[in-house]
Amino acid sequence: MKSIWHQSAAGTPRPPLEGDVEAGAAVIGGGMAGILTAALLEEAGVRTVVLEADRVGSGQTGNTTAKVTAQHGAAYHRLEKSLGEEAARLYAVANQTAVESYQRMIEDRRIDCGWERLPAILYAVEDGDLLRREAAAQERAGLPVRLTEDSGLPFPVLGAVRCGNQARFHPLRFLYALAEGLTVYEGSRVLEAGEGWLRTAGGRVRAERIVFCCHYPFVNAPGYYFLRMHQERSYVLALRGGPKLPGMYYGADTGGISLRNAGEYLLAGGGGHRTGENRSGGRYASLLKSASLLFPGASEAARWSAQDCVTLDGVPYAGRFAASTPGWYAATGFGKWGMTGSMAAAQLLRDQILGQSNAWEGLFSPQRFTPGASAAALLEEGLHAVRNLSRRPLEPPRGAAEALPPGHGGVVELDGEKLGVYKAEDGTLYTVDPRCPHLGCQLEWNPDERSWDCPCHGSRFDFQGRLLSGPAQAELAAARKQPAAAR
Repeated sequence: MKSIWHQSAAGTPRPPLEGDVEAGAAVIGGGMAGILTAALLEEAGVRTVVLEADRVGSGQTGNTTAKVTAQHGAAYHRLEKSLGEEAARLYAVANQTAVESYQRMIEDRRIDCGWERLPAILYAVEDGDLLRREAAAQERAGLPVRLTEDSGLPFPVLGAVRCGNQARFHPLRFLYALAEGLTVYEGSRVLEAGEGWLRTAGGRVRAERIVFCCHYPFVNAPGYYFLRMHQERSYVLALRGGPKLPGMYYGADTGGISLRNAGEYLLAGGGGHRTGENRSGGRYASLLKSASLLFPGASEAARWSAQDCVTLDGVPYAGRFAASTPGWYAATGFGKWGMTGSMAAAQLLRDQILGQSNAWEGLFSPQRFTPGASAAALLEEGLHAVRNLSRRPLEPPRGAAEALPPGHGGVVELDGEKLGVYKAEDGTLYTVDPRCPHLGCQLEWNPDERSWDCPCHGSRFDFQGRLLSGPAQAELAAARKQPAAAR
C-alpha cells in the first residue's frame, strides 16, 4: 500500500534523459538528499542535473515518518562511548542546524508542507537507566533536553527525554516544491559511472562532479560501501481514531514504537529487522496488535514500510566517494534519520564542491575508520555476508513448490530446480532465480511485503523479479510465470 504521503501529494512528471547533456554537477537520485544537494548547488551557481531511476520521491523519502529532529533515539550515549564527546557534540550541531535550515528554506520559498515545530520525545517502559544516560549525553552534546516523568502519552512509561524545538512536515510536498525549477530526468537509471560522466539507457551526462545520493551506492569499487553498511526494514501503520499527541515519540526499549500525528492519522512505526531476515513475517500484525492495546478503538487506514542504510559506526557517510575518484561524492547511511541527515549531507557536499570548509566534514567522511566503533562491526558485516553467500550453493531447497500455501513464497524445488517461487492466491506460480544479481547472495522471501530481499546487502525485488531497490542494478534472471491450469 502507498504511504499517506504518496496518497496526498503528486509531483510534476519529468521526461527521461534522451541524448547527451553537460552540467557542472550531476546528482544520482531524486530523493531528499539528492534534491536538496541539487537545490543548494544551483543556488550557489553550479548548473546541476538530477538523474532519478523512477520518480522524484519514489524511494525512501516517500516512506519516512518525516520527523525532522536532532534527537536520534538513544544515539548520543553510544556516540560518546565510541567516538567521544566532541564527535557527539558535532553530530548534534550538524543535525540541529539541519532543522533550522529546513525552516529557513520553507519560509524563504513559501513551501506549503505542514511544517510544525514541536518536541521530540524519547520514552521507555522498561529501562529507566538508559533514559538517564541518554539525557545526560544529549545535554552534553548541546541539545535542548530535559528528563521528565510527564511524557504526554496515554499509557504509563518510566520516563522521557524531551528535546524541544524539533519539527515535522509532509516530506513529499516539501520535496516536490523544492524540485520545481531543477533539471530532473525521471525514469533514467544510471547504468554506468566514470570520472566526469554517467550513462543511462537514453544518453550520457558529462559533469565535473558526480554525486551519489541513490540511497545505496551501486558502484562496488572504489569505496566498497557494500562492506561498510547493511540495510534494515521497518514498518508503519497509519491509524484512524488515535489520540492527538503533544510531540513526536521514539521508544527506546527493544521493540519500542515510534509515534507521530499526521493530520487525521496517528503514525505508529516499528517491527524493524535486518533486510532479508523476515522469513516468518507478521511484522504488520504485531505492530497492529501493539497499537490496539495502546490505543483502543484506533483502526488501520494505511500501511507501508521503509528501508534504511546503517553504517559501521552509526554516523552517515557524506563527502568524497573515495580517494581514487576526486570528482565523485556520496551521501548514504542515514539510518532511520534521513530528514536531518539529508540536509546536513547536502550542505556538506555543497561546501566541498565549492571548495569551502565545513565543520562536520571529518565526522561524516566516507574515508574515516574509527577502530573503537567500526572494527567489530566491520568483522560482523563480513561474516554475515560470507554466511549468506555460502547458502546459495550449499543449502538445499526448503521443500517442494506444491507445499507452498497460496499467497506465500520461498526457495523451493520445482521441476528439479532450486528456485524462488511465489504462489498467488489463484495457484499461479511466479518463479525467479533466487540469486541476487549484485553479488550472488541467496534471496529470502518477505511475506509482509511480498518481495524477495537480499540478506547480504539489502537489494529488493517484487514477486515477479522486478527491481525495487539496490545496490543491485538488474532484475532477477530467469523470471517466468506458470499458470495454475498449466500444472
